[in-house]
Amino acid sequence: MVTTQREADEAVHARYTYRLRLSSTARTVLLAEWDRCRWVWNECVAKSKAVHTHNTVHPADKQTCGPAQLDLMLTEARRVTPWLREGSSVVQQQIVRDFGCSRTKAHKDVKDRLPLRQRAGMPKWKEKREADPTLNYTQRGFRLKGGRLHLAGGIVLTVVWSRDLPAEPSSVRVYRDSIGHWYASFVVPAQVQPLPPTGRVIGVDWGVKQTATTTSDAHDLPHAQHGKKARAKLSRYGRMMARRKPVKGQAASKGYREAKHPRAKAYKKVARQRQDTGRKWAKKVVNDHDVIAVEDFRPRFLTKTSMARKAADAAIGATKKALIEMGRKHARAVHLVHPAHTTMDCAACGARAKHALPLSERTYTCTACGVVSPRDRNSARVMLVRAGLDPAGVEGARPPGPLVREAA
Repeated sequence: MVTTQREADEAVHARYTYRLRLSSTARTVLLAEWDRCRWVWNECVAKSKAVHTHNTVHPADKQTCGPAQLDLMLTEARRVTPWLREGSSVVQQQIVRDFGCSRTKAHKDVKDRLPLRQRAGMPKWKEKREADPTLNYTQRGFRLKGGRLHLAGGIVLTVVWSRDLPAEPSSVRVYRDSIGHWYASFVVPAQVQPLPPTGRVIGVDWGVKQTATTTSDAHDLPHAQHGKKARAKLSRYGRMMARRKPVKGQAASKGYREAKHPRAKAYKKVARQRQDTGRKWAKKVVNDHDVIAVEDFRPRFLTKTSMARKAADAAIGATKKALIEMGRKHARAVHLVHPAHTTMDCAACGARAKHALPLSERTYTCTACGVVSPRDRNSARVMLVRAGLDPAGVEGARPPGPLVREAA
């Protein structure tokens, strides 16, 4: 298995996010700080475009736009601009680093010849009306004192401590989401919290009719249908926006923005409900089992089918991610099984059907041994057999199929 740099970082560090309660003064100061950072970002974009144009016109006299040049540009800008000096240099230097990382990723995607739809794209301008504030502070730019968050520049924020931080944070990100709520996201070293062994294993198969079907009836995850329950409200807000939709090229009106806010708030609530359901189920599965065999299912292709809405409401990707993260946190072994032919293999004898089962057929019948079982339950059993966790299946042998990989 190949582990990416991002997966390695996630395994070493963890984020703990908390709501912030801001006074009007703190909100004003944060927005002013963001205005300075946004100006620095846009200056970096302008510098990058100017260098690209120069190198295109004068290929023999190439210029660079690396971190060193951008840091010198920021130093000079702070020297001649009093308004910029009023803000913290920590967060402004971090915005320059973020720009450099974004630009490097875009160049790497071009060099690797990735398809256009997969490329990150060059950094773009941050418009005041469109970009939500995001401020990153390194360890020398913040401190926790008396349960409050003190940022560089004399900014003091009240944190809603829903849980304790497990370790001293190395950085913090203060940001505002699309509905106007402010959060503080702390980066701390990831700590493994082993659970006592149970001696049990479980196989997990993902589906649309039922989000997760397992080899244990008590651990199945039914479709919560959070999106379906909120559909009437979301449709009403959508009609409110449609009536106020601005003409193309024209700025949105105040009425349009006011109609957009409750719709975004309703969508945010549905997303939180899906996340909460997935995490609670993952916690239960990890508590009760030592080893978990999970179908390495990627539901993106379902967006082009008639099941797109139901698949999105099932939130298979988010639930799978929660299960992997929970298993890593509590030192449980999570095996990712390739989904190829898992609905065609028999978990009892290992025989493979000649034709794929249509989605309307929910019962699996093996033509070799005659076993009859629910389709998803048989697939969950196949996960265990392929991972080598079910000695009763096929005399301990694995059915033919792709290799099993360990979750990072």
